[in-house]
Amino acid sequence: MNKYLAESLGTCLLVLFGCGSAVLAGTHIGFAGIALTFGFALMLLVYWLGPISGCHLNPAVTLSLAFSKKLPACEVAPYIIAQIVGGIVGAYALLHIAQGHAHFNVHAVGFACNGFGEHSPGGYSEISCLITEAIMTTVLLLAVLTTTRKKFPTDVTGIFLGVTLAAIHLVTIPVTNTSVNIARSIGVAVMHGGWALHQLWLFAVAQLIAVVVAVVLFKVLEEK
Repeated sequence: MNKYLAESLGTCLLVLFGCGSAVLAGTHIGFAGIALTFGFALMLLVYWLGPISGCHLNPAVTLSLAFSKKLPACEVAPYIIAQIVGGIVGAYALLHIAQGHAHFNVHAVGFACNGFGEHSPGGYSEISCLITEAIMTTVLLLAVLTTTRKKFPTDVTGIFLGVTLAAIHLVTIPVTNTSVNIARSIGVAVMHGGWALHQLWLFAVAQLIAVVVAVVLFKVLEEK
């Protein structure tokens, strides 16, 4: 059970730190600050929780590792359930912190939810957001799979993945508010409701596409 508890706690903290930086401090630190917060949070969690659960914190990561035969199939569902529960708990905690401000309105600020069309920060279309999420999730998954190589220096895993996630956010926050993690998207969408829940399908589809592409690409690139 330690692995699943670590996954739930880690996803909770990733949402609390990352989405919290957008909701509570976004007007002060801007997109760059939010991107760095997500990256630093992942780096911290990889070094802390990696030895316990592998620190997936993301259903797409869990699926890509399972399809690459680096995770037993029987552990996929418990990992994903733990991640989604952690994302919701983190978003719940963030909502109650934000509500401490007299002028906070969860619907007015968007609550760091991921969206497309009129709910995209930059007004990007549905297809643009789908392509963006699919490509960037693929990049993240390839980075994760790279860390599973026997010769990969494990002491830099946290830095490598943290920098990757930060770079992804720097590019994609204006497009979709950056998901690349459906557990993170579900957490804040459940607290927000409305359009945020209705648009979750796009991020789920994009990340499932990314899982397939990343696993195939990694296998092709690793062939000798």
